[in-house]
Amino acid sequence: MNYFLLAETDFFRLINEAGDCNMETAYTAFATQVIELCNGGMDMNLTVIALAYIEIELQHHPVRNLSEEKREIAAYVSKALSFVRKMQKFLATPQVPPLISANNATETTASLLQWTGNAIDLVELIYGIDVMGCINNGNMPLKQLAPLLYKIFGVDSKDCYRFYTDIKRRKNESRTYFIDRMQEKLNERMLRDEELEWMRK
Repeated sequence: MNYFLLAETDFFRLINEAGDCNMETAYTAFATQVIELCNGGMDMNLTVIALAYIEIELQHHPVRNLSEEKREIAAYVSKALSFVRKMQKFLATPQVPPLISANNATETTASLLQWTGNAIDLVELIYGIDVMGCINNGNMPLKQLAPLLYKIFGVDSKDCYRFYTDIKRRKNESRTYFIDRMQEKLNERMLRDEELEWMRK
């Protein structure tokens, strides 16, 4: 495994030689190689080590010793270091796979999730998602959205509009019982989490 592959790029050679060159082209090629390295084509351990090595090399590059006419190189070293650190953060963040494929919900996904609440609560949630325009920028009609979410949550096809009619007939000031309870419980959880964080300090 070559842990030093990023240090063997034209960009790294040019910043070390501080010679006349097209830094923009070399920097772009360097950034492209970093992206390809992080894109899952190579062993993750190799990627992490290679990024750590190049981060340290860039961080301790003797840019302050360059003459005034070569100060442009210092700017590219700083850009490269910032980019490497951003990519390290990207790799450290868990990547959540989509629940459904681009074409349709898979049987595997549907079998993993099972809605265990009331059917009318799910309908309330579906209508809430619909009015918020959260799926496909609000361009998915409810008649397509509802069956898809039913399938994801492992619920037999229901008459969504009949449940919605029942929700509309509720007499309370707020008719969204499930969403109201969800909001209340989530706020309570955040308060508890904040109290625990405060106690640990």
